[in-house]
Amino acid sequence: MTNEVRGERRDVWRGWREATEEALYGPAGFYLRPGGPAAHFRTSVHASPLFAAAVARLLCRVDEALGHPAELAFVDLGAGRGELTAGVLAALPPEVAARTRAYAVERAARPEGLDPRVEWRDRAPAGVTGLLFANECLDNVPLDIAEVAPDGVVRRVLVRDDGTESLGAAVDGADASWLARWWPLPPEPGLRAEIGRPRDEAWAAAVATLTRGLAVAVDYAHDRAARPPFGTLTGFRAGRETVPVPDGDCDITAHVALDACALEGATLLTQRAALGALGVSGARPPLSLASTDPAAYVRALTRAGEAAELTAPGGLGDFGWLAQPVGVPLEGLLPGADPLLVDVPDHEEQ
Repeated sequence: MTNEVRGERRDVWRGWREATEEALYGPAGFYLRPGGPAAHFRTSVHASPLFAAAVARLLCRVDEALGHPAELAFVDLGAGRGELTAGVLAALPPEVAARTRAYAVERAARPEGLDPRVEWRDRAPAGVTGLLFANECLDNVPLDIAEVAPDGVVRRVLVRDDGTESLGAAVDGADASWLARWWPLPPEPGLRAEIGRPRDEAWAAAVATLTRGLAVAVDYAHDRAARPPFGTLTGFRAGRETVPVPDGDCDITAHVALDACALEGATLLTQRAALGALGVSGARPPLSLASTDPAAYVRALTRAGEAAELTAPGGLGDFGWLAQPVGVPLEGLLPGADPLLVDVPDHEEQ
C-alpha cells in the first residue's frame, strides 16, 4: 500500500471489518504480497511435514468412509502458498493420490514451482466429495470489534489506518444478536468482543461446498465459557507479534469462536487429541535403537521433537479442530480422540 493511499485514508474512521479487509486483501494487501504467510509467522504446516502426513492419513480415512470414490477431493482453504496441499499429495499412497483432485484456495496468485497437480482457485469448488481443510484460515476472516462504552452501551469500535480507535454507534441487528448468543458483554466499560458472525457464515458456506465428506477448521480458538474479556485482536510482522494496524504492513488476526461456527453434528477437539488420533506422537524412540541403528535413532528423535511441538500444551497442541462431517459418520475418522464439549446451536438460532 503506497504512502499516498495511506495518506488519503488515515483520517477515515471505519469498522475493523472493513479496515481489515482492505489491509489484508486489498490491491496492495498483506496476503497478496510475495512470500505469503510463511514470511511472517509459522503455522503447523511449516513446523513439520508430520502435519501434512497426518492430514493425508485423515484424507485416506475419509476416502474409506466414502467407499473409495473415483474422484476424491482435497480442498485446502486459505492455502497460503500451497505448502499443505503439496505436502498432502506427496504423503498419499499412490493409489489414493491417483484419484485425488487437489484444490488450493487462496486470493493470492499461484506461486511458481507448485506441484502441477494442484488446482489454484480463489474460491472453494462446489459439489465435491472428500476433505475440506482450513488451517489457520478463519482467524483471518475480517470481523468487527465491539466495546462497552462509558455509558454502558455496546458500541462498534472504529479505526483509522494508523491504528487509532474511537467508539461509534451501538451494535444492533444481527451483530447484536450474535453477541447476545455467543459473547455477551457485562456492562463494564472497556470490555471488548470480536463479532464472529462473518466467520460463522464463511464456515457454513465452505461446508456447503461438500456433497459428502469431512470439513475441518483448525485455529486459535476459545469457547463461550472462557471468552477473553478484552478480545484477542493482534498483528504479526516478520515473525513477531505487534500492535494491529490496518495499513497493509502487518497481518491482522483474532482467535476464533469455533463453538459458534459449529453446525449440527460437529465435534470440537484439541490439535493434540486430533493429531494423536492420526498417529502423531511426541514419544522418544527407545534408547536401544541408538546402539543398533544410530542414524534411525536420530531421525526418530527429530520426528519426536517435531511431533512434540505440534502437540505441545500452551502452544500448537491447544489449537482447536472443528470437525464437521457431511453425509458420513465421524466415528472412525478420528478414533480415540477425546472431544471438547460443544453446544451446537439450532440452525434457527445461528
